[in-house]
Amino acid sequence: MFTGIVQGVAKIIAIDEKPNFRTHVVALPPELLPGLETGASVAHNGCCLTVTHIDGDKVSFDLMKETLRITNLGELVPGDLVNIERAAKFSDEIGGHLMSGHIMTTAEVSKILTSENNRQIWLKPQDPTLLKYILHKGFIGIDGISLTVGEVTATRFCVHLIPETLQRTTLRNKKLGQRVNIEIDPQTQAVVDTVERVLASREAAAKIADA
Repeated sequence: MFTGIVQGVAKIIAIDEKPNFRTHVVALPPELLPGLETGASVAHNGCCLTVTHIDGDKVSFDLMKETLRITNLGELVPGDLVNIERAAKFSDEIGGHLMSGHIMTTAEVSKILTSENNRQIWLKPQDPTLLKYILHKGFIGIDGISLTVGEVTATRFCVHLIPETLQRTTLRNKKLGQRVNIEIDPQTQAVVDTVERVLASREAAAKIADA
């Protein structure tokens, strides 16, 4: 479990590419190394990965076919940066919102509006059916960052980024056409799905009554 509060940005220093599989070697910031063991969960751009090897600050993570298909991690090359968050502990402050580290889709950066002390990024989800779960003022995870949804249209949505978010995360470097990982808030998804089921059930009951 994660909170969506990025703890650091790490550089990918090597990639071992194999068919439908790759291993990322990442140089983790020193403050994220204490207590880290093989088998631990660490979020990369919001995607939960498992530590497979530790050599000083060089930490390895395996990415299987489904991870490469669903997320933007398969597009990365050595030298690229990723947002990092260690798994949350029960005593941790939940400064963002609870996140599982399970990416549902990616979204393309379709517009960037920059003004003094603010940046607005518009995103177009690869899977448009997920837009029903993206609500004005709702929670969303973008490359592992817990953010509040701004405006929502029929095809895209936006988020507003303060200078602190831009300074601490990789979103400061995003350009038009690049993809970000999207994790939908599970509570919002559960509410929307429940309402849809109830309405469908009532509609079906009404049709039977009219028959």
